[in-house]
Amino acid sequence: MDTRGVHVQKDKPGATPTASGASSNDRRVRRTREALREALLSLLAEVGWDQIDVATLCERADVGRSTFYLHYTDKTALLRGAFDDLQALLHLTASDADPTAPYPFLPGLLAHVHEQRIVFRSLLGRRSGQVVRDHFSALLIDLFAQAHDGSARHHRARPGADDARSHMLAGCLFQLMVWWMGMARPAPPQDIASMFQTFAVARASA
Repeated sequence: MDTRGVHVQKDKPGATPTASGASSNDRRVRRTREALREALLSLLAEVGWDQIDVATLCERADVGRSTFYLHYTDKTALLRGAFDDLQALLHLTASDADPTAPYPFLPGLLAHVHEQRIVFRSLLGRRSGQVVRDHFSALLIDLFAQAHDGSARHHRARPGADDARSHMLAGCLFQLMVWWMGMARPAPPQDIASMFQTFAVARASA
């Protein structure tokens, strides 16, 4: 789940640094978070979520425990941050997608999953743990919900229908990706997008 191209700067209290100092600090923050994120993903593939702790993450990332806690409260916060970065990346790619497509984020998501399939096989597998799977499911639900919010054709839906639709589509896509990543040679992302459109979108819009 390579999201190194995405960075959201957050201001910190205190004196305003110089431009060069701020830039240097931003780079250090990015490098630290990238190292921790990569450590988390590699450990997920090797030992599973339940066997990961902060000490192991810090050792793998070559980061001190005090530095870890400057950025994250625990490993779950690190996981959440990784998925937040992924969501930000998908929003960027969706802006270049076909505006008439029902779910503009879908091509970018599937292309990213295919490109990072070794990582996503770990994220979607049983060894990742229920916490990881729940967070990824929540990400999918949020993506569908935001897509519905931006679509005028759903503004007259019955109360609760959009929320139910988002959960249904997220569950369908999640299981489709589990099946996809289980293939010895995963099909192209375009084929999976076509399957999803056929199996889910037509039903959701009926």
